[in-house]
Amino acid sequence: MTVSVQQLTKELEIFGVDCEESLTEKLAELCAQYGQSEEEMVREFIAFYTSTQKDCLTSETLSSFEHECLSKRSKARHSASKDSGHAGARDIVSIQELIEAEEEEETLLNSYTTPSKGSQKRAVTTPETPLTKRRVSARSPHVLLSPSSFSPSATPSQKYNSRNNRGEVVTSFGSVQGVSWSGRGGAGAISLKVLGCPESLTGSYKFMFQKLPDIREVLTCKIEELGSELKEHYKIEAFTPVLVPAQEPVTLLGQIGCDSNGKLNNKSVILEGDREHSSGARVPVDLSELKEYSLFPGQVVVMEGINSTGRQFVATKLYEGVPLPFYQPSEEDGDFEQNMVLVACGPYTTSDSITYDPLLDLIAIINHDRPDVCILFGPFLDAKHEQVENCLLTSPFEEVFKQCLRTIIEGTRSSGSHLVFVPSLRDVHHEPVYPQPPFSYSDLPPEDKKRVQFVSEPCSLSINGLVFGLTSTDLLFHMGAEEISSASGTSDRFSRILKHILTQRSYYPLYPPQEDMAIDYENFYAYAQLPFTPDVLIVPSELKYFVKDVLGCVCVNPGRLTKGQVGGTYGRLYFRRQTVDGEERRSPCVAAQVVRI
Repeated sequence: MTVSVQQLTKELEIFGVDCEESLTEKLAELCAQYGQSEEEMVREFIAFYTSTQKDCLTSETLSSFEHECLSKRSKARHSASKDSGHAGARDIVSIQELIEAEEEEETLLNSYTTPSKGSQKRAVTTPETPLTKRRVSARSPHVLLSPSSFSPSATPSQKYNSRNNRGEVVTSFGSVQGVSWSGRGGAGAISLKVLGCPESLTGSYKFMFQKLPDIREVLTCKIEELGSELKEHYKIEAFTPVLVPAQEPVTLLGQIGCDSNGKLNNKSVILEGDREHSSGARVPVDLSELKEYSLFPGQVVVMEGINSTGRQFVATKLYEGVPLPFYQPSEEDGDFEQNMVLVACGPYTTSDSITYDPLLDLIAIINHDRPDVCILFGPFLDAKHEQVENCLLTSPFEEVFKQCLRTIIEGTRSSGSHLVFVPSLRDVHHEPVYPQPPFSYSDLPPEDKKRVQFVSEPCSLSINGLVFGLTSTDLLFHMGAEEISSASGTSDRFSRILKHILTQRSYYPLYPPQEDMAIDYENFYAYAQLPFTPDVLIVPSELKYFVKDVLGCVCVNPGRLTKGQVGGTYGRLYFRRQTVDGEERRSPCVAAQVVRI
């Protein structure tokens, strides 16, 4: 059916609603999509808009209208037509389901007949679904993902489906006023490149074979490398051994530790010296003279103070860490156009259901907004999910994951968005070691190979010359539980932790790590260090979502897509690379938001 934008504008003017041209065009698309006339659509929309009691009309209002009114009514019609048994008017999803059911029935009947020379099965086509070489590409995500095939109790989550804050923006960053959150999908020139230090992790490796001297070697190298950088930056003449008594102020290099197995506090801090100057010796540290400090186990520090007896060091000054320089893009790193990136972190199911409804909602958002790049963090099949822990799934974990992956890739094909998959230590089917190799997926269709990329955990990814630091490990939670601090003014814990990550130049500077972290330290040294200070650092966490600028790096915690039995959040951001060389560096992140699913 043809829809007139001018007619829609006239209908809206009757009710005194002044609407932007882009929003009117979107309303026209909804008329065509749901088979309604201009008058019917405006009447229904005005009823919804009045009930929201909002001052201005935005694209978020239209999205809520589509989700809460049009989609629900379309589903109700679809289920009613199924129950009544007559053909009626159906959408493309229901037609596809009927075609597949008929094909299955024919296959079953053919198995009882004598094979003939040529197949007699007729290809069923309709004007909406013409016969193509790859009919599978038209399948809906709801058809691709069938939770009942791997779980006997695949009932949708009532709490999740009854939420009423869908699409709510919970935090913003930058100039978000008037921003239309839609990308170009596959139309833009996107260059994705994984940066290594010196190379990136591309495949599996043998683990559980490390020896204690090898771990010690890695930690020693880290102390010496950071110590050398701090010495050069602050023009320090020389470091003193930690156990040598001195009546004058001395400068020590070492790693922060705890004098027992308990949690670090201001009375239990010890400094473990480097191998070159102190032969790894330890000395207790008195922090009473320090006005401000922020310390955690494993932190490499340079301290100045007095060590009069050689048995206790009284610290009077703590040198600030120094971050790495930013990446300098080349001509090969793509264009300077503004691009949209969507980031989401699992779990993609609620804790009381395995139906993947949040994932299907996310796929609908990707198809609607058409971001240039989607970065999806695991877990995709969560090891902490009740049905996984109790072994209630009827299919192997690997098969469930593949079904989930196929749903995302084929379900977003129409958007053209580039997909980046980052594994998690909570992915039940994947290798539970840090750093974690990328997912292996041999069934990736040839037409999707250019837009789908599997990366390691953690990873530094260049998108058109801007470096995104990616990690699915809940580093904020791990370090927040161990950090101690003292500050004279107001101090933000998240900013302190993020600053530690950037100045320690590592995706996981905590040592010893959390108990559920299995770290292979030889590969950790090769693949989990920051090659540059990232322009954008994505750090998903159970802790509260945020977007912050720390030392020139935009740090984003998009939250998780689900929180227990309810919906969570995802992030979206616009970025643009700087064009003029020699100009003072500006933040490449134009705008960012965290939004409820």
